[in-house]
Amino acid sequence: MIHFVRILAVTLLAATPLRAEIDIQPVETDASFSAWLVEERSIPFVAIEVVFPGGAVLDTEDRLGATSLMTELLSEGAGDLDSQAFAAAVEATAGSVRFDAGRDSVSLRIRALTENRDEVLELARMALTDPRFDETALHRVRAQTIASLERDARNPNTIASQTFNELAFAGHPYARPTEGTPETVSALSRDDILTAHRTALTRDRVLVGAAGDISAEDLGQLLDDLLGDLPEATVDLPDHAAFTAPGGITVVEHPGPQSVVAFGHAGIRRDDPDFMAAFVMNEIFGGGRFGTRLMRELRETRGLTYGIGTSVATAQHGDSFQGRLSTDNSRVGEVVALLRSEWEWLAEGGITQADLERVQTYLTGAYPLRFDGNASIAGILASMQFQGFDIDYVNVRNDLVRALTLEDIHRVAGRMIDPEALHFVIVGQPQGLDDLGF
Repeated sequence: MIHFVRILAVTLLAATPLRAEIDIQPVETDASFSAWLVEERSIPFVAIEVVFPGGAVLDTEDRLGATSLMTELLSEGAGDLDSQAFAAAVEATAGSVRFDAGRDSVSLRIRALTENRDEVLELARMALTDPRFDETALHRVRAQTIASLERDARNPNTIASQTFNELAFAGHPYARPTEGTPETVSALSRDDILTAHRTALTRDRVLVGAAGDISAEDLGQLLDDLLGDLPEATVDLPDHAAFTAPGGITVVEHPGPQSVVAFGHAGIRRDDPDFMAAFVMNEIFGGGRFGTRLMRELRETRGLTYGIGTSVATAQHGDSFQGRLSTDNSRVGEVVALLRSEWEWLAEGGITQADLERVQTYLTGAYPLRFDGNASIAGILASMQFQGFDIDYVNVRNDLVRALTLEDIHRVAGRMIDPEALHFVIVGQPQGLDDLGF
């Protein structure tokens, strides 16, 4: 779940377009924190992205949702400022302090004008290291979270995602709901929130990206002040998860005229030499855009769905190759059969040279558009570190895409794609499954 400090939004883009090379400076602080910085002095604005690997996977079985709820509460008062006073203090700086919790990380996003940078950073430091976790805020945010979880429990997309994860990563934290359940969140106490705070936000698990009007020296001092009081980690990260769902179909009955179909099988690790080939293969096959193979075959040719997307879902502690769509209950059997057929097409080398060249043009042309401002750049720098990429990745990424051959795409498809291993989670009242031979 995401929490915003409601403030005046300030969006400042970098003054110059993406250069042929982006100059990323590695920064090492006196207190041994590391960061990547793109210095851009033309606009008096700085963006800082701080990522703490771990996230909801660190929750214990009986305290699911603790990290997510804790993160929601970080902006609900800090130091001697209660919730309203803290929000007002941030708003007065025309800056932004935003926390976000996910399955694999907790992140802090800071945006500040140069003239107010120190004030914004002090507020971020207070929220990060001295949150109040007042009982009144805890009761209010916990009630909001429970209401949201109860709504999600009736949402077929949420049901499909959670069921797929339970089957795909049985026995691993990935099988558990990131934000907990109404029952587990209801039981969370202030002590549980304090424990989650000590567990999730630690000084030895932190990655930083920064961009804008700041020097490496100033960034180093800023980070020491911001992060220096955090504790060391005391809880280990989980092992890498094996994909455990066998080929087949799981049906979850749910009322309504349509069914949600989530499907997939084992994927590929991000540090695998074939990862880039797998990524490009997926962009051709089912990357969620118009023009992909699956969008043409299922939407444009047959009208089976409004949209379909697949992804190389490479996470920190587990991998899958999966997708999702919605379709009329009466056509679910047709969709499942067609997806298995399309998986066979992909595994047997259906992608052509023209397909590859078209997506290479798209990917290399679209990539620079991501670097449209300091906030975007800071997020990319932190994400690169989180994903284990080298510091020069942004400058060679398009070369890596262009270097891929059709042989590379066919090799990774033959290695990774397995129609018989596909597992389908169908939430709805599907028809036409009896004759599929599963």
